[in-house]
Amino acid sequence: MRRPSLEVADIFLRHGAAWRAAQAGHLSLGQLKVMSAIETCRTAALGGHVEACEDCGHRRIAFNSCRDRHCPKCQGAAAREWLAAREAELLPVGYFHVVFTLPAEIADIAYPNKAVIYDLLFRAASEAMLTIAADPKHLGARIGITAVLHSWGSAMTHHPHVHMIVPGGGIALDGERWVSCRPGFLLPVRVLSKLFRRLLLAKLTDAHAAGRLRFFGDNAGLCDHRAFAAFLAPLRRKNWFVSAKPPFAGPEAVLAYLSRYTHRVAIANSRLIALDEASVTFRYKDYRRNGEERYRTMTLEPAEFMRRFLLHVLPKGFHRIRHHGLLASANRKANIARARELLAAPQPKDECGGSNSADATAPTDWRPPCPCCGGRMIIIETFERGSDARAPPSGSSTSGARAS
Repeated sequence: MRRPSLEVADIFLRHGAAWRAAQAGHLSLGQLKVMSAIETCRTAALGGHVEACEDCGHRRIAFNSCRDRHCPKCQGAAAREWLAAREAELLPVGYFHVVFTLPAEIADIAYPNKAVIYDLLFRAASEAMLTIAADPKHLGARIGITAVLHSWGSAMTHHPHVHMIVPGGGIALDGERWVSCRPGFLLPVRVLSKLFRRLLLAKLTDAHAAGRLRFFGDNAGLCDHRAFAAFLAPLRRKNWFVSAKPPFAGPEAVLAYLSRYTHRVAIANSRLIALDEASVTFRYKDYRRNGEERYRTMTLEPAEFMRRFLLHVLPKGFHRIRHHGLLASANRKANIARARELLAAPQPKDECGGSNSADATAPTDWRPPCPCCGGRMIIIETFERGSDARAPPSGSSTSGARAS
């Protein structure tokens, strides 16, 4: 597997030590752990194994991955494994892409309150969707939602929002039929926006009253209940951004979208262009522009690049992919089976006891094939953290492939 010419790890390795020293006491343990994981990912520091091709005997060294969810190099295999588990849950209907975005004012106080406010964002957005969908004036059905949190904009600025993938319909409230949405239209975004605004502001007020929010610097005065109420007041009149895009063109397009979004990190290595002692240059999208002008480059000082990247480190144990409604974990399997029954769609073979049922739980080998002949690579030697593999025969290569 070809290594990108420039990686986030290169930036951390070149500039991270000096920046950590300058920021001593200002970086969280979680941020420090993410930096360390990315720096050592797929290096001898984490150990690895030697692979050999079953057909031509070609050998390569594959170092272990850090498996940190913020690492740009570790998300490809994680996304493939997650998608394989989700594929059987797709229904033969159109799927919509819905986005709920926090206003900038709340995003400003969300950074020191990530666990609380990101959770409230999930809760308010999903509750708005489920409530409006269940209303007989709109859809009158129970719907399913897969929601993914992104906390960044294309330039890695702090921009918390939730992407939702939603089937174009749901199970009627009496459970006896499938209710399809109107062609190309799921739910009214203006109604969703108003309910989302009301729900989130109410949840924020409750969280503040319970002492669950912290405020620092210019926002320290918001600890006072009256000051916080005054801070929220203008937001009750502001339009909150909710968008619903037309349905995808079939289940394959849904999976393609999910593979790009579910395990995305703040910036992919492929977007990095240049690094030197004074700057980092990368590609980004300016959504205020159209056409080719949307695709631009940005140059930042390494310290600012690292600061922006680490803005998006999530609290330990925080779930950034969540399922709601019909897809909530408690009754997901039964709900999907019922939806398929109502849609007269065949059940997946693994749920019907077909020939693939034994393979459904088998581990998948994501190792890249042999670069010489395309054959299957097998592990012939492993080595521990900090140690080296025995030198392979001449003509063999070293790879950054993920170790098992």
